[in-house]
Amino acid sequence: MPVLPGAEPFRHEGGEVGVLLCHGFTSTPQSMRPWAEYLAAQGLTVSVPLLPGHGTRWEDMQLTGWQDWYAEVDRALRELLDRCARVFVFGLSMGGALTLRLAAKHGDAISGIVLVNPANKLHDPRAFALPVAKHFIRSTPGIASDIAKPGASEIGYDRVPTRAAQSLRDFLRLVDGDLPQVTQPVLLLHSPQDHVVPPVDSARILARISSTDVTETLLEHSYHVATLDHDAERIFEDSHAFVARLAEGVGSKEAASGG
Repeated sequence: MPVLPGAEPFRHEGGEVGVLLCHGFTSTPQSMRPWAEYLAAQGLTVSVPLLPGHGTRWEDMQLTGWQDWYAEVDRALRELLDRCARVFVFGLSMGGALTLRLAAKHGDAISGIVLVNPANKLHDPRAFALPVAKHFIRSTPGIASDIAKPGASEIGYDRVPTRAAQSLRDFLRLVDGDLPQVTQPVLLLHSPQDHVVPPVDSARILARISSTDVTETLLEHSYHVATLDHDAERIFEDSHAFVARLAEGVGSKEAASGG
């Protein structure tokens, strides 16, 4: 199946500091594209992979699971590690969970992580039935475009495949167990008004990680897809300042300071 227009992966070759951006469940790199382009303009090397089963049609996600999504971001991370002196990982929603898993598994190879409305658990009371329901119900209504900003929209599926949702549930449980292994500096930004991932997920993540360099920021004017919302510029600027602080003196002047 052809990739939806605007949903393509993004790659920019910049300096010796690299950033991997991980998009969310049923979403695409389009939700991260303005962020990626901002970082690229600062001289960073940037990679935004398209997760398997995403960016085409929701039926294609039925054939994928968390192992496929994680394998793709792990592959992209290893490419950046081979290319760059310092590498950071950023994630939105399920992309935040993927980021936390990478941080737990790769340790000091990752210099820091940025999380935006990261997912920790499926809170829908019907989620417990997914192991059985996935055999009878193919999909449920979509979760895309939870955005406060008028006119902004997210390229994402209008249906959630139940088999993939069950895999996401399993993955989030796995990541929750990994959290004490996360030791890198963390910038976590979350929206008090989020209709997809409640603030309690961010609270649990902050309570369970072992990182000592932690900054929490509230995105008061945005909903779930904050990277396309009113607080987008704050996310972009704060995340670049986070990278510049931790990668000071590495690579080109542009990569370290925004030049």
